[in-house]
Amino acid sequence: MYNQIDENKRNTILLMAFFAVVITVLSWFLGEYMIGYGPGGLFLGGIFAIAYGLISYFFSSDIVLAISGAREVKKEEYPYLFNIIDGLSIAAGIPKPKAYIIDDTALNAFATGRDPEHGIVVFTTGILQKLNRQELEGVVAHEMSHIKNYDIRLQTIITVLIGVTALLSDILLRSALWGRNNRESGRAGAIMLVTGIVLAVLTPIIAQIIRLAISRQREYLADASGAMLTRNPDGLASALEKIGRDTEVLEAANKATAHLYIDNPLKNRHSFFDNLFSTHPPIPDRVARLRKM
Repeated sequence: MYNQIDENKRNTILLMAFFAVVITVLSWFLGEYMIGYGPGGLFLGGIFAIAYGLISYFFSSDIVLAISGAREVKKEEYPYLFNIIDGLSIAAGIPKPKAYIIDDTALNAFATGRDPEHGIVVFTTGILQKLNRQELEGVVAHEMSHIKNYDIRLQTIITVLIGVTALLSDILLRSALWGRNNRESGRAGAIMLVTGIVLAVLTPIIAQIIRLAISRQREYLADASGAMLTRNPDGLASALEKIGRDTEVLEAANKATAHLYIDNPLKNRHSFFDNLFSTHPPIPDRVARLRKM
């Protein structure tokens, strides 16, 4: 388990470096073919990549919370939730995370924050209302395990960096179709058109591969770590069964943030290909592993 925590930290650095390269290359093409800065676009792209990396590291949680429509909750609203958080934070040996809620009747939850000192756990009102105490304790332990294992740093940064990569690719494609180079230079216009189309096609595929690489094993690890915290794997298993039976789509979720949740909030797992490219392991598999503990 400790080796996997160290691996998470290393993966954070490698993935940030990878996205820095991608953003720099995209920025160079924009500068070279759309704006006309030539090689100076590469320098500007590097500055942009570094600045955006820093912003995503320090402010990505705020961005994710805003996208999700989450609000901070006070102890007076859900005292039993705070009692669970207090006890499990002591058991996990990490600072007590802040609690947020999303006003939605769907059953789901996620954790965010760049490290345990800045941890945040988020729950829908539906999951707070429909789970019993043992089940809710299992869900809280799962999310706090993400915090302890540094999963949230990796997941949150990827959410933001995928967004900016997609944005730059979209700008490239639009400039390829409508930019000045198509009018002034046939060769440059052709380069922009081909590059823009290729990047527009490849970026979503790369983003999905990254999500898959991050999420599945992290969920299994958080399930096991959460069960160790509560000493009650049946509580989390029962919670996952209820979450799996819930067919309601979480309105605040989208494809950029879906991998953060304890289960796919979009509920679009109806075909072989949906399951193949899902960022979450199948709930029956997760429940079976917990029942064997």
